[in-house]
Amino acid sequence: MTYMKPAFRNAICTSSHFLNPKSIIIVPSKLSSLQSLPTLRTSLSPSFLRYRFRFETFRLLSPAYCSSFAMAGGDHPASASSVSLEKQFEDFRLQLEESGGFRERIRAVVFEIESTTRLMHASLLLVHQSRPTPELLEKAKSQIAVLKGLYNRLAEVLSQCPGQYYRYHGDWRSETQSVVSLLTFTHWLETGSLLVHSDVEEKLGLNNSEFGLDIEDYLVGVCFMSNELPRYVVNQVTAGEYDCPRKVLKFLTDLHAAFRMLNLRNDFLRKKFDGMKYDLRKVEEVYYDVKIRGLTASGEVNGDQGIQGQS
Repeated sequence: MTYMKPAFRNAICTSSHFLNPKSIIIVPSKLSSLQSLPTLRTSLSPSFLRYRFRFETFRLLSPAYCSSFAMAGGDHPASASSVSLEKQFEDFRLQLEESGGFRERIRAVVFEIESTTRLMHASLLLVHQSRPTPELLEKAKSQIAVLKGLYNRLAEVLSQCPGQYYRYHGDWRSETQSVVSLLTFTHWLETGSLLVHSDVEEKLGLNNSEFGLDIEDYLVGVCFMSNELPRYVVNQVTAGEYDCPRKVLKFLTDLHAAFRMLNLRNDFLRKKFDGMKYDLRKVEEVYYDVKIRGLTASGEVNGDQGIQGQS
């Protein structure tokens, strides 16, 4: 050990202590001497093996290896690609924050639309209980002006991000479909006919060129309206209005035939349209029961000017 250079001995001790602080280091003075002395080599075999292990460890911790490790994990100047990547994601962050701000403003208005829709729906539900329909319709129609003002506010928010209508459309789609359903149901109760797309836009104050009523939203809303008709027919027959099934059946038959003209590719709209045929079937069953019991005159039309005079 006295023949080993101090620098080499210190490096061996440091690497050995790093790997196992409690180990005892035995370093022969000359590796060639051990190979030439079989007896000594045999007696020091365990120490020799430990030396071989530490020697290989020291080789791995050589300056070349350490420098390459430092270059891989240490600090180094940012490359041009990393700067470009950072700039791109910084732009993403700003765009997402701006989009999130728009969505919060849109959702605030949509929340008020939903609240107004609930009030209107609560009024129309009472028509199933045979209460005076004109009074209920006036109460429901009083909310239309409120809805028009809310949609005008929504249009003002969207005017600040032109060309982004369908990017944020999903935030008010469901509520608009419910609004269309209530407006068309109210109109049908008054006139017995369907409220057309342009009239819905006019009632809500929508501008077709900037912020209009999506056609699929209108069609889904009409399908929602048809779901109310079977229940309405049953309750009206229970109240003694035996001609109601015939009128509703004629309306639903015409509406179902009109939908048949469309090549529907939207999965949700297609599903709602498929549900319309079940509404039609339920009304047919009620009309068949009324007809077979002789509760209505065959082929007689008692006027199709609306439904509100039945209650």
